Amino acid sequence: MLAEERMAIILEIINEQKAVKLSQLCEMLDASISTVRRDINSLADMGKIVKVHGGAMALDDNFSFIEHNVEEKLALFTEEKIAIAKYAASLIEYGDFVYIDAGTTTEKMIDFIPQKDVSFVTNGFTHAKKLAQRGFKVYIPGGEVKFVTEAIIGAECVMTLKSYNFTKCFIGANGISVSAGFSTPDVREARVKTAAIDGSRKAYVLSDHSKFDKITSATFIPLNRATIITDKLLDKKYTEYTSVKEVL
Repeated sequence: MLAEERMAIILEIINEQKAVKLSQLCEMLDASISTVRRDINSLADMGKIVKVHGGAMALDDNFSFIEHNVEEKLALFTEEKIAIAKYAASLIEYGDFVYIDAGTTTEKMIDFIPQKDVSFVTNGFTHAKKLAQRGFKVYIPGGEVKFVTEAIIGAECVMTLKSYNFTKCFIGANGISVSAGFSTPDVREARVKTAAIDGSRKAYVLSDHSKFDKITSATFIPLNRATIITDKLLDKKYTEYTSVKEVL
């Protein structure tokens, strides 16, 4: 099959399915990973698709490369984030071993966590300080410090999290969509989130309504892997894919 013909087929598949994994395209085309990856790179360079970690997506007006810093995020949807955080904190029980992801909504949880015998791991260094100030036992994984999100990321962080078995984890997301699942702009942060969720008995994604129908660069899990806690759900289609708790 000629490269032009193969790319035309790939483009058709992506536009029809909206998001496709590299492995799926390889199977559909009976082609090697290196060949399909090269075709995806060419299509992305031509501006016909969006290349994402592990696959590709159709062009979408809701796709975003923008990552706001913590100060900018703190000013957005404050009332909604507090309501989400308060409910999430109420789920923490005596004896839990909890992972709390870096992020502005997850940080607000800390003020509402009841004083119980609970231990925490977090990759948010601001979160760690607040948890320690409240008297909780808290652990921080090693790794690279990312200033924009005030998070610890990288391979060392991922390896540390893989050694833990959490009862619950509370994760932030930049995008939630049916086609791309839960996503975040940074592949390195996505890997940290995935590692924490893989090691948790129960996973919750905390997100206000503005994150729905949005897609960012790296998917960290599909929708069915976590319960969503949000202020209000504007499109009920998401309840077909996972549990959703509305708090306002």
